[in-house]
Amino acid sequence: MEGGKLRFCVDRGGTFTDVYAEIPGNSEGRTMKLLSVDPANYADAPVEGIRRILEEYTGESIPRNSRIPTDKIEWVRMGTTVATNALLERKGERIALCVTRGFKDLLQIGNQARPNIFDLTVSKPSNLYEEVVEIDERVELISSGDAADIPDAAAIVRGISGELVRIVKPIDEKALIPKLNSLIEKGITSLAVVLLHSYTYVNHEVEIEKLALRLGFKHVSLSSALTPMVRAVPRGFTACVDAYLTPVIKEYLQGFMSKFEEKQGKKLNVLFMQSDGGLAPEKSFSGHKAVLSGPAGGVVGYSQTLSGVETDKPLIGFDMGGTSTDVSRYAGSYEHVIETQISGAIIQAPQLEINTVAAGGGSKLKFQFGAFRVGPESVGAHPGPVCYRKGGELAVTDANLVLGYIIPDYFPSIFGAGEDQPLDVDATRAEFQNLAKRVNDYRRSRDPEATDMTVEEIAQGFVNVANETMCRPIRQLTEMKGHETKNHALACFGGAGPQHSCAIARSLGMKEVLIHRFCGILSAYGMGLADVVEEEQEPYSAVYSPELLSEVYDRESTLLCRVKQKLMSQGFNNENISTETYLNLRYEGTDTAIMVKSWTDENGVRGDYAVEFENLFRQEYGFELRGRKILVCDVRVRGVGITNILKPRAMLPGLGTPKSEGSYKVYFENGWHDTPLFKLENLANGHSISGPAVIMNGNSTVIVEPFCNAVITKYGNIKIEIGSSRKTVAEPSKEVADVVQLSIFNHRFMGIAEQMGRTLQRTSISTNIKERLDFSCALFSSDGGLVANAPHVPVHLGAMSSTVRWQLDYWGDDLHEGDVLVANHPCAGGSHLPDITVVMPVFDNGKLIFFVASRGHHAEIGGITPGSMPPFSKFISEEGAAIKAFKLVEKGVFQEDGIRNLLLHPSPDESGRKIPGTRRLQDNLSDLHAQIAANQRGVSLIKELIEQYGLDTVKAYMNHVQVNAEGAVREMLKSVASRVSSCSGDDVTVEEEDYMDDGSVIHLKLTIDKRKGEAFFDFSGTSPEVYGNWNAPEAVTAAAVIYCLRCLVDVDIPLNQGCLAPVKIHIQPGSFLSPSDKAAVVGGNVLTSQRITDVVLTAFQACACSQGCMNNLTFGDDTFGYYETIGGGSGAGPGWDGASGVQCHMTNTRITDPEIFEQRYPVVLREFGLREKSGGAGVRRGGDGIVREIEFRRPLAVSILSERRVHAPRGLNGGKDGARGANYLITKDGRKVYLGGKNTVEVQAGDILRILTPGGGGWGSP
Repeated sequence: MEGGKLRFCVDRGGTFTDVYAEIPGNSEGRTMKLLSVDPANYADAPVEGIRRILEEYTGESIPRNSRIPTDKIEWVRMGTTVATNALLERKGERIALCVTRGFKDLLQIGNQARPNIFDLTVSKPSNLYEEVVEIDERVELISSGDAADIPDAAAIVRGISGELVRIVKPIDEKALIPKLNSLIEKGITSLAVVLLHSYTYVNHEVEIEKLALRLGFKHVSLSSALTPMVRAVPRGFTACVDAYLTPVIKEYLQGFMSKFEEKQGKKLNVLFMQSDGGLAPEKSFSGHKAVLSGPAGGVVGYSQTLSGVETDKPLIGFDMGGTSTDVSRYAGSYEHVIETQISGAIIQAPQLEINTVAAGGGSKLKFQFGAFRVGPESVGAHPGPVCYRKGGELAVTDANLVLGYIIPDYFPSIFGAGEDQPLDVDATRAEFQNLAKRVNDYRRSRDPEATDMTVEEIAQGFVNVANETMCRPIRQLTEMKGHETKNHALACFGGAGPQHSCAIARSLGMKEVLIHRFCGILSAYGMGLADVVEEEQEPYSAVYSPELLSEVYDRESTLLCRVKQKLMSQGFNNENISTETYLNLRYEGTDTAIMVKSWTDENGVRGDYAVEFENLFRQEYGFELRGRKILVCDVRVRGVGITNILKPRAMLPGLGTPKSEGSYKVYFENGWHDTPLFKLENLANGHSISGPAVIMNGNSTVIVEPFCNAVITKYGNIKIEIGSSRKTVAEPSKEVADVVQLSIFNHRFMGIAEQMGRTLQRTSISTNIKERLDFSCALFSSDGGLVANAPHVPVHLGAMSSTVRWQLDYWGDDLHEGDVLVANHPCAGGSHLPDITVVMPVFDNGKLIFFVASRGHHAEIGGITPGSMPPFSKFISEEGAAIKAFKLVEKGVFQEDGIRNLLLHPSPDESGRKIPGTRRLQDNLSDLHAQIAANQRGVSLIKELIEQYGLDTVKAYMNHVQVNAEGAVREMLKSVASRVSSCSGDDVTVEEEDYMDDGSVIHLKLTIDKRKGEAFFDFSGTSPEVYGNWNAPEAVTAAAVIYCLRCLVDVDIPLNQGCLAPVKIHIQPGSFLSPSDKAAVVGGNVLTSQRITDVVLTAFQACACSQGCMNNLTFGDDTFGYYETIGGGSGAGPGWDGASGVQCHMTNTRITDPEIFEQRYPVVLREFGLREKSGGAGVRRGGDGIVREIEFRRPLAVSILSERRVHAPRGLNGGKDGARGANYLITKDGRKVYLGGKNTVEVQAGDILRILTPGGGGWGSP
């Protein structure tokens, strides 16, 4: 330590600020915890913590209002939530957005997807910017062939990425000046700038920056400087986050620095933690790199003190706080992601991969619909849990208090009016007793012989449910990347984490828990273990080859020099600087890039990036793409300035048996235990403590459960060995579910479906599945009843059950171990032919016990037009390969010849005409393999569940979760019936109808039994089968009904067959909702499903009609095909305005980023924004549709399949209709041609397609 000076590590959190100080002569260090906000006592918590410790060390008084002397401070390292809080609370700087003309709504639309598919309000975080300035400029990417045809060669330049760029329109500075001045007049002096293709051509953004600073703007964030990577949307969000937060951070840092003396012009040595786990000096600490500042310190803390020191296993970081829990992984190196989303804002910058789940000590405890629920709502710090004496609600903290996991004698007495009272145990028990009466009344209503649950059993049940909630993200973090969770050790820290660590580890199959001696302040301690990091990155668009490497090395060398110069300017010598170089690579035709680190072999020879990329791709996705070109996207260099970090201090071995401080009553699964309590400061290296036990580690309570053993390590940390305990669940009742296990199995079943989905996304190749997320995964009971369907695409919801049951009836006893079934035909439970379903039956000792299935949209399965979405198909034979029943795998053998034949040679049409087969067979086969892999993942996870709980228990709860969902829907129907009608009597009947654009009608007579909570959906009166392709199989109607019911329940119940148990659906055979097996149906899934949804929701008086369409666009030729669906306006409701520019109801797929769109396809996106005033007027206004204008650069076949071009989306309760959609072709010679709703056209170079999507209906008379 330099000259007897102190070192400070500070983590300023949302609630508490933690300080760790290394003090000369004190081997233990000094820790301190303060409230982050306490204006009555101090202005700034980090400054106050430093001041107090300096006073202790020097013995000299330092008045709060004076500047702190720095002669005794070597350095300060700090993480702060200032940026995070400003983002979450929307309290950042006032900013404006500068964007290319035609794209002013680009960031509001984003990727079109709704955050929560069952939220009719489509609630999204507000925009960070107040104003938008459209910049009248444009550049386009061109090929070398196109360049030869452009007369003005001066307008063509080579961008940073190596791509050719044509400057179509330079910036008009004179026209821009008044626009920027008007912003300053409004008080806006911070600017975010994102121009299309600025990742490769930065000049226009730089011009704007120079002009803005000259005019008086205080801060300008350029997307090209912050994150020079292709994709305008995440780059624009990143620029907005930076412009919004950096001024706030700079203001805070200036205030912080001003509290310290400057000696001879030398400032205090302060470094700040960034989201990537590296430190940065004050001048380069910016907003977009600060949002994970505090959590990053925790990751550095556990990784640098535990990995390779206390264990050789890879680590899972588990940081449980008051409102949320952060999980991360460390296996010898930090795991970074380039893109993450926080509070609705996408941030594109290297960050540690930290997943957050809304479950913590403050998570609310609820008993709803016969099941225990924990979170996601939090009681917050005020009023807080019941035990805080502020009139709060029950939370996880209360449950831990009742069970004895929190011991009031060792918890600060800071509660009550005088802030001097301990935690209120009596009030908490009283509130649990009130809850116990409700729980036990419910249980006796289901089973008169049920014994009452005690307060402790209920509290334990809630803790178990909370633990399962926190296990889900851990399983996802590990298993989605191919790692076994059980092979890790759990590194536990944070205020509440050590209370739950043994239970979490046991649930995950882990055998080892590690708790750092500074677990309560580990994020602060981690600041002192981090290094200074500088990064440089630039885009590079090229095909990877050995010949390319010299250019790659030249670019690396340039970036290396910049990084080293930055570090040397901060005082680092060359020998203290290490560097890493990366190439961001992807396979051609995919959108999944991997940052590949440069490597050398044992002889010091540089390895081939391509070899490492293929290895990483195979490890993460489970397959390789042979014969595909590898494309370079970016070159990145990371420089690390190695600092004089904190060193762990070894402890002397402990002598004798550790002495307890006393005994306390603690409740575990098998009752109360007299449990010894130990203080960590009185324990020494080698001391061993058998569970049950409590170890107090400062303010953190470590619970050592029965059958576990804690050992104090050489460095004073706690290592807990997890022993096996008794069986998890008692023998199940087939009639009545245990209210605790019901919640746990809901989580487990849904988690399995979600992990199947992640496996499918990970292992698929097609854009539709991997990027647009057009797929669904589910598990089913042995009778084909849906148990859990992960919420992927709404139009698939519940529909797969029809497929599974059809296959079960068809194959009967001819199903065997190792069989995998495939189908897509509507009469076999399918939706439309591109949606191929893969079903896997699972056996136990020869007996069928359950099914798993996955459904994915294949972009090509043959048919009369490329993309397999023909606008004018009249028979299903024209739409491609139709499969009713085929064993894709038979007794473990993949039937490749059979599936090839089905896909390549569809049945001829009605006239005997030969129909083209699939144009992308290899993609089909790859995605089918991915669907098999997803199903296999589901099988493995359910078998793990059976191993843990027993087959009878798992099968019983497959039924119980359906019964539970049925009860929730019944209660909802009773409530809705009362709201829709005030008439006396048991039945409420309403009728609704709406029209397709051809005039065919969907008629619904909805009858609800108020007493029983049952509904009859009678679609009699619906038009007959149509001579077109918007016929909808019965499974589509079932999916629409189950989606509407789930939206109306408004509680996070699992989506399963129980939702339809109190519902009867009648559809007249021969109507276009139950067509013949020859009928064309490709539009029914994407168009008619939306109209059914509108009819059902208006019958329930839930909300006005949404855009009622998916606006399906395909274009291509013999060399490629492209498919997208375009969002529009959602309907308004009684308490909300409709959302603008979103995918509505039955779809939630993403749209391609404008820069990717133009980079990969022969198109120019002329306009992409909101269609102003297209939402219907009303007390609550409908959402606006979208304007999308595309210019084609070569002859192509273009197809549009859309609705609501004739009949407008209707308003509700007097609200006005939304605007109808429209599709136009503007030819190169200036003709404007209306295309109608469904058409195919051969376009020429220079032709423009202009699509106006419908707005949503308004609610209430305006």
